Amino acid sequence: MAVEFLSGNRLTLLNSGAEYFPALIKAIDKAQHEVHLESYIFEDDATGRAVAAAMANAARRGVTVRVLVDGFGAPEFARQLQPGLVAAGVQVMVFRPEIARFRLRRHRLRRLHRKLAMVDGEIAFVGGINVVDDSDRPLEVPPRHDYAVRIEGPLLQPIQRTLHRLWELVLWAKLNRRYRLPRIPHKEPKARGEQTAAFLVRDNIRHRRDIEEAYLVAIAAAREEILLANAYFLPGRRFRRALHDAARRGVRVIIVLQGRIEYRLLHYATQALYGKLLGAGIRIFEYRRSFLHAKVAVIDRYWATVGSSNIDPFSLLLAREANVVVRDDAFARELRQSLQAAMRQGASELPVDSWKRLPWHSRLLHRASYHLIRILVGIAGYGGKR
Repeated sequence: MAVEFLSGNRLTLLNSGAEYFPALIKAIDKAQHEVHLESYIFEDDATGRAVAAAMANAARRGVTVRVLVDGFGAPEFARQLQPGLVAAGVQVMVFRPEIARFRLRRHRLRRLHRKLAMVDGEIAFVGGINVVDDSDRPLEVPPRHDYAVRIEGPLLQPIQRTLHRLWELVLWAKLNRRYRLPRIPHKEPKARGEQTAAFLVRDNIRHRRDIEEAYLVAIAAAREEILLANAYFLPGRRFRRALHDAARRGVRVIIVLQGRIEYRLLHYATQALYGKLLGAGIRIFEYRRSFLHAKVAVIDRYWATVGSSNIDPFSLLLAREANVVVRDDAFARELRQSLQAAMRQGASELPVDSWKRLPWHSRLLHRASYHLIRILVGIAGYGGKR
């Protein structure tokens, strides 16, 4: 896999919705030609309505606005928000609409999990933040913890190609004929900064393993520290072996995971890996202050990634994902400092013998959850020793 790193970018790290949504809405409000947004979830709450209003206003003043949401992640979008957007002139489509929600189908887990936005070919946003209020959990005071990146510069070109390509594919499937978007003239993105980055996607055609391979290459090259923060962490054997090898050669390997239970099956399946990870010298922190939704990493304080891809089989083998990979000291330092602050405020480290302390029936439940996840992935059409 050849990763195309482009220099001359200006990247702004955005911490959770409190920073992301004002930046996104500000960019949409200034749009003159085109707004294009993809999101797994687009909720009918205060945040979703604010973003929808900004896009509707843009469409009314003549901006071409396109919105693509996932049919499973945003099941009520077509009923709640789509009519108002369409009435304002926004073009809206749903990726794989859920027709029979409770029927088990082979391709059901292949979702659009990306969170991307592009405005006028001049500003893009890539990250893990859905269009949903960060504080929508009734029992939670702190908002969920997540990240996105605001991008200016040459990296905009592959992001725009990716957005347009999927829109054309979904429209082609809907109309049953080939379709090409009319090209809106944009100036070729000029250098806006000094940061080097690559845009990676995961799909089921040519880029099935690009994000995972980028992780593995960076982990194999690590010499000092690997800091991963992931909402859903269930890596395959190759990934686990890479982390074990790094720890064995003296690299500090720190993993920050979700401490609160959001999806029990995934939560218990992840805990089935704790024993071997801790036994290999890998430190595990569980974040409990709020829900951790981040999918980020910093390696050797130089390499960093922010995106939508979890390190689990659903993201790495099934869903459409998008990550930015950055090679820049300043960006990596800022993300690392943000993660360390989050760890100090709301995470606790697991003792090395925490797995052994669990009663036998709890360990059995965790292992059963892990194997059930593997079965579900196999049903979806993927398996193997990964």
